[in-house]
Amino acid sequence: MRVSYNWLKDYVKIELSPAELADKLTMSGFEVEEVIRTVPEFNGIKVARVESVGKHPNADRLSVCTVDTGTEKLQVICGAPNVAAGQLVPFAAVGCELPNGLKIKKAKIRGVESFGMICSEEELGLAEKSDGIWVLPEDWAMQSDVHQNLMSVQDYILDISITPNRPDAMSMIGIAREVAAITGTTCKKPDFVLRESDEPASDYAKVIIENPDGCPRYAARVIKNVKIGPSPAWLARRLRAAGVRPINNIVDVIVSTGAIIVD
Repeated sequence: MRVSYNWLKDYVKIELSPAELADKLTMSGFEVEEVIRTVPEFNGIKVARVESVGKHPNADRLSVCTVDTGTEKLQVICGAPNVAAGQLVPFAAVGCELPNGLKIKKAKIRGVESFGMICSEEELGLAEKSDGIWVLPEDWAMQSDVHQNLMSVQDYILDISITPNRPDAMSMIGIAREVAAITGTTCKKPDFVLRESDEPASDYAKVIIENPDGCPRYAARVIKNVKIGPSPAWLARRLRAAGVRPINNIVDVIVSTGAIIVD
């Protein structure tokens, strides 16, 4: 089970470092197989802006982009389908080295020169798979260091081996209870504000328990006027930390709620 160190701190006070917590959990019977940094080490990747995007003359799936680095404008060949003018992007200039060891060099791709790379989250070691380049938030400053910007969301993933006799620990609250017991603190469940209307849910749905012995209680709630869209960045980060690919706000809320509490 993958446990986010930052997420865990929402439910239990932790003064131990990720490595110290991993050692304490292992000694208590929850073997931590690995502690993974969500932001790997890399240097030299800067925030730049895509100034223009044109069609490659010799390749249908490649674009010829002009990238403004803040100090110069460079021609870059990009194969991502989502690249567009005006985007802030992570840019690796000639001489930079990516987390996977790839060193960026001046290149000629299908007869057109390229002076750097517009990076995806996958290429920066931030995601297992990317469908295109990483479009950065608009409030990131031009020429600022991408790695430094990411330090505010740095997290550590504890990959914990849960034994079959401890299904109660297969959730964030379950692990938080164990951490609280180990450290002598208390575990708190998530706080939330529930806003209900006077309209009865029974007008839209009804729950009938056909086997009360096997299922003595089943609760349901009707939520109306929900707009489907991307999840906020903080929720997407937590799901990725747990090894889950974000889909949309509706799916992600359901998945994350299940990850928090399994009782």
